[in-house]
Amino acid sequence: MDDRGRHRLALLKALGDNTRYAIYLELARSPRPRSTAEVAESLELHPNTVRPHLERMRDVGLLSVETESRGDVGRPQHLYSLAPDAPSLGLEPPPMPLLARLLAQVAAAAGVQAEEAAEVGREQGRRSVGERVLGRDEGRADAAASGEGDGGDGTLAPCVEALVAELARLGFDPAVAGDAEAASVAFTHCPFAELAQAHPEIVCQLHRGMVEGFVEARGGATVGRFATLLDRQPCRVELSGV
Repeated sequence: MDDRGRHRLALLKALGDNTRYAIYLELARSPRPRSTAEVAESLELHPNTVRPHLERMRDVGLLSVETESRGDVGRPQHLYSLAPDAPSLGLEPPPMPLLARLLAQVAAAAGVQAEEAAEVGREQGRRSVGERVLGRDEGRADAAASGEGDGGDGTLAPCVEALVAELARLGFDPAVAGDAEAASVAFTHCPFAELAQAHPEIVCQLHRGMVEGFVEARGGATVGRFATLLDRQPCRVELSGV
């Protein structure tokens, strides 16, 4: 086995551990470098458990580390992020969080309004339904894109199930509560949390539009309320049957 093969094998072995894989995904989704304490808190682990895993992944070249000085108090803090040549594992490449942050700043500087951001999100939501329907039955794609998806019979459950699957795919870890007439879908994890906190008027409204467009195209439900960070309540969407 050549050096390249041995290096790849070391990477795969490092990610073969469930805890290291979870840490790696957490860092891959983050738009900025994270400290040991932040990673530990996100995964509900003790920092002493996380630290050796971070070091192992750094040693094999999966992670980059930078040192943040705290002045004269305490030891310098290590901040971890994916290495430039680390495998994406189907996630966004490392430069994408930087690009997303820059685009959010450009949109904010340009004075993009909440409803403008929401409409961009709606287009993506409708497109997502079209792609899902196309994957199951190409003959039904046009109906989904026009808002006549296969949940258009007024049944709430299929629409909620489809929305939850889409939100889970995007990394929001949705949690559902409700009955046959109404449902609330909470977002227990936000893959855009850092950007949303910096630019909620853009990022949260993009997300709102994506959900509204998805529900509209999928059919079977209507969006009653979409709670964001600005509401000072758990981020969620409330749905009711048509």
